[in-house]
Amino acid sequence: MAHDREVLRMIWEGQIGICFQADRDEIVGIKPEPFYLMVSRLSYLPLVTDKVRKYFTRYIAAEHQDGAVWFDYNGTPLRLHYPTGVLYDLLHPEEDCTPWGLTIHFSKFPEDTLVKMNSKELLESHYMSCLKEADVLKHRGLVISAMQKKDHNQLWLGLINDKFDQFWAVNRRLMEPYGDQESFKNIPVRLYNDDDFTYTQKLISPISESGQKKSLADLMAELSTPERKAVGFRTHGIDLHEETQVQWMSEHLSYPDNFLHLSVDYKDV
Repeated sequence: MAHDREVLRMIWEGQIGICFQADRDEIVGIKPEPFYLMVSRLSYLPLVTDKVRKYFTRYIAAEHQDGAVWFDYNGTPLRLHYPTGVLYDLLHPEEDCTPWGLTIHFSKFPEDTLVKMNSKELLESHYMSCLKEADVLKHRGLVISAMQKKDHNQLWLGLINDKFDQFWAVNRRLMEPYGDQESFKNIPVRLYNDDDFTYTQKLISPISESGQKKSLADLMAELSTPERKAVGFRTHGIDLHEETQVQWMSEHLSYPDNFLHLSVDYKDV
């Protein structure tokens, strides 16, 4: 992995320009100007909520100011526990140069659709749960369970404070095959359809039945059915080449939760 450190750095530095606007039904008096932020693709919207809330609060009716904040894009509520880059790729699949326009809401939290993440502690708990699940898939949980609390804290603090070296000093251990193994036991991956906000998971070995390292072309074949064919994958705003090995992808293109988040393009047969 040392030879591909520049890939890790490029993924880490990926950002999305976001234009936040207030819900016009919650505004009192003068309509505020939009609030612009560059947000890490690897981060989560709750980690920037305080900044956005602080900017808009003075324009919001008093009875709504302490409400649970949520965001939408063109009327679609955004799942607060999904990484920002995953949300963007699902809802804004065509890359362009304009900021992503999101609306912040202080009331009418859609509890039937979203999970409340109104504190960093809740988000940290969700993040650590994902890390542990990913390590069970890769190493039967042996690596994460051998870490100390301070290692877990270093991962979280590295992520929320945008400290690449601090994060990867620990995450490196999670991204290496265990012991004398040449690959992970399974690849932690969440598969998304562009027209669906949910994901599916399945056990995906990095090694084919013939003993070769599995490529995305092999994964396409696994996901295809007689009714529809998987024809492409996208992550971090990148269309992936079908010859890319899934083991390499897991080591270099996973989000900080250690999962590959792949948008899958299908074609009806």
